[in-house]
Amino acid sequence: MPVPVPRQRAIPAVESGQAQAASTAGLTKEDTAAPLTLLLIEDDPGGSVIVPDLIDSSGQPIRVRTARNLTEAERLLTDDVHCILLDLALTAPGRAGEEPDDELAVLRHVLRLAPRHAVLALTASGDAERGAQAVRVGAQDYLFRDELDSRLLSRAIRYAVERKRSDTAERRLAEGRMRAQENRRLERGLLPTPLLEGSSLRFAARYRPGRSRALLGGDFYDVVRTPDGTVHAMIGDVCGHGPDEAALGVELRIAWRALTLAGLCGDQLLSTLQQVLEHERSDEEIFATLCTVDIAPDGRRAGLCLAGHPAPLISRPGRTARLLPYENNGPALGLLPGARWPRMQVELGAEWSLMLYTDGLIEGRVGPGLERLGQDGMVEMVRRQLAEGLRGEELLRAAVHEVRELNGGELTDDVAVLLLDRVP
Repeated sequence: MPVPVPRQRAIPAVESGQAQAASTAGLTKEDTAAPLTLLLIEDDPGGSVIVPDLIDSSGQPIRVRTARNLTEAERLLTDDVHCILLDLALTAPGRAGEEPDDELAVLRHVLRLAPRHAVLALTASGDAERGAQAVRVGAQDYLFRDELDSRLLSRAIRYAVERKRSDTAERRLAEGRMRAQENRRLERGLLPTPLLEGSSLRFAARYRPGRSRALLGGDFYDVVRTPDGTVHAMIGDVCGHGPDEAALGVELRIAWRALTLAGLCGDQLLSTLQQVLEHERSDEEIFATLCTVDIAPDGRRAGLCLAGHPAPLISRPGRTARLLPYENNGPALGLLPGARWPRMQVELGAEWSLMLYTDGLIEGRVGPGLERLGQDGMVEMVRRQLAEGLRGEELLRAAVHEVRELNGGELTDDVAVLLLDRVP
């Protein structure tokens, strides 16, 4: 015969061996496999709620604790409690902003007190409307006092725990999706929009971050045209692949655009960028490689500065595609204080295609061994693709795809490639 449940003292989480459940308050799959614990909150000494002997789905008894008021309930609400059975007739403490005649004030108080726990509302027989309101406020289900038979209550407890876990997982999933969408919008907004209005040059770019599910990596690029008609192009690579490196790459790109539009070029620009890097990096060992090209208004000549970066590839009609000179390659930004970066003058000609890239394009493996594609392999690959008639976006798409195929799968490094074409 069911008997009133004896009141229990609080059992600290460490003492009861349940401290490991703190993060989810008994709502994980591992916790539900252990014996369930119910906290009954009711304060009617003349008609105390009689809880029958309860058995969970595995045949183990469900442990029950009781509390006379919310203060005692807070003390008994340890991490091993899975579900709360709350008598809605309980008097709730006053709270600013709540209606004095709010019939569900005690429920709202408990939901604030135990936001991660499943809650069953207990109401008078036949008061289904109040029970339905309790579910709308946040309870997992409601029961009538005179219907607390063992089978019904055991099933209600299991259902409430599972529903709370499901609701929590769904909410976290929705929050994760929202954060992912916000991050994608942010990253997409940080990718550059070339400023080439008034220029006859054609532009194309491909960007593939090495980080899984990321839109932005440590590689960065930009192209702008200054009022004198000069087209400035840049591509760079911050060492590392995490979000900090991606943020630093964005900072360097924005700084480069601002300095370029302000009239800086060559060694003066790179020296200032190195100062930006030194101030913004999180570790003194972080550095960035960079390649800058400034193309004269007539499109036939260009200035080239390399800061530890691979030289661009140039292709022209009737000539074999080749790398631009890189003998005067200066050090990467952030390695040597007071470093200098010489600016080389390059003759482009009347018709040409100039490809700037990061080392992610050349450091992929070739086959199952340790051999890398390298610059020579990349040059041969692009030569063949040009001979097949590929140009612009199609050329870049084919190059990145083939590098990935040669690597036998996704590349671990970021890849950025941009192409500038001049066709008279």
